[in-house]
Amino acid sequence: MTLTTPWGEQLDADAPLPEYPRPQLARDDWLTLNGRWRYAVTDFADADPLAVPDPTGAPDCDGTIVVPFSPETPLSGVGRRLGPAEALWYRRSFGLPVGTHGRRVLLHFGAVDQTCRVAVDGVEVGGHSGGYLPFSFDITSALGAGEAHDLVVAVRDVTDTSWLARGKQSSRPGGIWYTPQSGIWQTVWLEVVPTVAVDALDLLPDLAAGAVVVTVRSDHAPSGATATITLSAGGERVAEATVPVEVPTPVAVPQPRLWSPEDPFLYDVTVRLADDTVTSSVGMRSFGTGTDERGHPRLLLNGEPYLPVGLLDQGYWPDGGYTAPSDEALVFDIALAKRLGYTMLRKHIKVEPLRWYHHCDRLGMLVWQDAVSGGTGYNALVTQGPVAGGPQLRDHRYRLFARTSAEGRARFEAELTAMIEHLRSVVSVSLWVPFNEGWGQFDAARIAGVVREFDPSRPVDHASGWHDQGAGDLRSLHVYFRAVKAPRKRDTRVLALTEYGGFSLAVPDHTWSGKTFGYKTFTTTSSWQDAVVRLHDEQIVPAIAGGLGATVYTQLSDVEDEVNGLVTYDRRVVKADEATFRAMNDRLRAAAAGSGSRSSS
Repeated sequence: MTLTTPWGEQLDADAPLPEYPRPQLARDDWLTLNGRWRYAVTDFADADPLAVPDPTGAPDCDGTIVVPFSPETPLSGVGRRLGPAEALWYRRSFGLPVGTHGRRVLLHFGAVDQTCRVAVDGVEVGGHSGGYLPFSFDITSALGAGEAHDLVVAVRDVTDTSWLARGKQSSRPGGIWYTPQSGIWQTVWLEVVPTVAVDALDLLPDLAAGAVVVTVRSDHAPSGATATITLSAGGERVAEATVPVEVPTPVAVPQPRLWSPEDPFLYDVTVRLADDTVTSSVGMRSFGTGTDERGHPRLLLNGEPYLPVGLLDQGYWPDGGYTAPSDEALVFDIALAKRLGYTMLRKHIKVEPLRWYHHCDRLGMLVWQDAVSGGTGYNALVTQGPVAGGPQLRDHRYRLFARTSAEGRARFEAELTAMIEHLRSVVSVSLWVPFNEGWGQFDAARIAGVVREFDPSRPVDHASGWHDQGAGDLRSLHVYFRAVKAPRKRDTRVLALTEYGGFSLAVPDHTWSGKTFGYKTFTTTSSWQDAVVRLHDEQIVPAIAGGLGATVYTQLSDVEDEVNGLVTYDRRVVKADEATFRAMNDRLRAAAAGSGSRSSS
């Protein structure tokens, strides 16, 4: 049975996901290239996993694909899996939204999995590897004469046959591993900008100084150029300053209103540089670690102990795969979690489109951001053994952890820091998670130091689940088959239950296949819900009172064979009663209440 979401059923295949894709740096002159493209699949076998055919030699097309949905998904209109010895070709024509005299034309891709090369009007303009991060090209000089222009994208995706980042995609999906996604899976769009423009914008709150540290970046601004920054609230200007381009500059915010899940207040930001104007937003908040009145290590929000009550969020859709069928679908998941009493989503082994983070910012949902795992074939001793009490292993043993490729290790580290740079100014992102359950883990203690140096403003969970190397800010536990207990030995790090539960309930007519997976199975909604509530009241509440500092329940939605979500995969049946879950989660917060900060970092 093919599952569809309500939003997928209403999809306009000629104009899917029409919203501006980058709210963190928005401008007016743009054009979405989402919609119907032509596509082809050809043989392409090369031992180099980064090899991609020359995009100037595009073949004839086989049919039509709806971008930005991967060909493996129903919403793409294709329904075909791309093999590691194949190439996927995209082609379409486009016009420009406005005149380009004296201006630059930028071609943006939200994400393409895994490696691609791009040509415009028969001229190769660049390529990219790494299936989860955005990239762009200045195509001004490649544009030919005439109003119509030709765009070709050649893609290669070897999935799990090499060390490239792949997340939870598997050539043999089942259980916790999912159907591969290939090619373009986020918005493709054009922007026409002045020669001197705001090419990037960092907005970093500094509560101690009562300011936002602003860095305006411009690739073509002359030496000594300045930009004007205006902060406003409710249409009223609250601060304005002139800042030098490329120089981090504090802009004072008088009597700042603090951002939190309970009060997700955002200031509107306008930046003017020469003839360019962009808009953004910023929230005044801080993250850190400290201790409460009882001496328990705690995560801090705005200098005070805060208990993140979270859900594991995979970000998959039955009809769109990696790609939500609409902006409203993105909002649905976040808003549902809020209604159920959750204040945090752990974005699991995936980087979402920037609109998802924008909705977390404005709705008030903390985000723990995972890096995307890679490496070669995983060793079950490493990835599954600890579930049943197997040993903690030292992760310098590269062969054991599927990380023998030095190039693969270097690329993971580069993509990790690129992800942090990409999401640095997102208000809601409160913690980084480089590794999960030993999947391609290596040198995690050193990597935690790299992350901390690159972004000292957020805590780090260096090894979520097991194979703890004694680093980072969290002692991170995954517990599925034993009781949850308060810590017995002192650890200066915050104790966090970063996965647990996973109780399964299959809802007839709303399952992906005849196979189901979960950690404890129930047959009725009432028995499932009673068991979830009992788990929290009998185990999680006492553990929080004894020092547990964060919780991440598995999980927000069903995904393929996994039926352990609080909502079905098609998002049509919410299994959890809202009032019951809100009250349950309020009891978790009550167990942590009454604590005050003694120290922070």
